[in-house]
Amino acid sequence: MEEGVHWVSKPIAAALSIGFGAIGAGLGIGLLAGKALEALGRNPEAGGLIQQNMILAIAFTEALAIYALVVSILIIFVA
Repeated sequence: MEEGVHWVSKPIAAALSIGFGAIGAGLGIGLLAGKALEALGRNPEAGGLIQQNMILAIAFTEALAIYALVVSILIIFVA
């Protein structure tokens, strides 16, 4: 009986981990892009610096989504 529960819970846990990770990354990137566009609208001369910082922040936010993917793969294959 215990093995059957474990068989069912692994895909659910993996789906939840990647789902929440993707939602978090999507919200973070959306907020970053929105604020960057607001800053560009207020100060167009600082476009290069704003774009550089936005791309760096988006890369860090995407790293969190990749960590969630790694956790879900570990849940499926290792746990």
